[in-house]
Amino acid sequence: MGIPAPRPSRPPRPPESLSPSRAADFMRCPLLYRLRVIDRVPEKPSPAATRGTVVHAVLERLFDVPAAERTAERARALVPVEWERLLAARPELAGLFEAAEGAASAGALAEWLAGAEQLVERWFTLEDPTRLEPAERELYVETVLESGLTLRGYVDRLDVAPATGDLRVVDYKTGKAPRPEYADEPLFQMRFYALVLWRLRGLVPRRLQLVYLGSGDVRTYDPTEADLRLTERRLLALWQAIREATESGEWLPRRTPLCGWCDHQALCPEFGGTPPPYPLPVGGLEQPAVGDNGAVS
Repeated sequence: MGIPAPRPSRPPRPPESLSPSRAADFMRCPLLYRLRVIDRVPEKPSPAATRGTVVHAVLERLFDVPAAERTAERARALVPVEWERLLAARPELAGLFEAAEGAASAGALAEWLAGAEQLVERWFTLEDPTRLEPAERELYVETVLESGLTLRGYVDRLDVAPATGDLRVVDYKTGKAPRPEYADEPLFQMRFYALVLWRLRGLVPRRLQLVYLGSGDVRTYDPTEADLRLTERRLLALWQAIREATESGEWLPRRTPLCGWCDHQALCPEFGGTPPPYPLPVGGLEQPAVGDNGAVS
């Protein structure tokens, strides 16, 4: 018997779209982008990220009821409901609260749920939902720039002023507000959404609002058309850099303070690891990568 021929390989297709999360991945660490988008290396779910999903769902669902019924008590009661809904869709999340012997830890789950309830309750100190009627919640937005790049993502909440039609883009963060030196990434995400909405509706959003439930801060920014044109140029340069890395295979790691929370240290040269072979076998390149909330990146 002869030696089997090696499977052919080639660089994956350059990306045709970007989401805010995938753009942030590349800016933070090109190797992280590669491992998530191209290699699709599995990542373990985390209690913090899962709690964020539940809290976002609660704040979305609360607006299903009349304004007078949007109370902190009702919102807290939605936390276990949304957790059970998420658990039904993703049963593997039950493993987040397993004790050392493999049994579910009721105490750990109760503490985690209480933490989610505290975040939801803090929101009522920052905004009054009885005075809000969002135009959209969890709004999927997508636009294609003249360059051919598709921008897509999900907006947590879009408010429209009844009298003027002004747009306010609201994003909930379950963590703490970042220090000034780390504030650019979340603001870049908001400018990304503002750019997409401007291209879709022909109107520059009046205000971008970040609501940090972890620290009780609200950060706002009023963009201009010049801001959004600059954001578009920045995204196009980012897209070009990703395309070049896709062709060359040079996905350089970048050490940052966030490396301590990265699941991929075993594959990162900065920590003595070795990334998977590149390029990948042809058979492994057929499916697109999934980005924010199921959006293809």
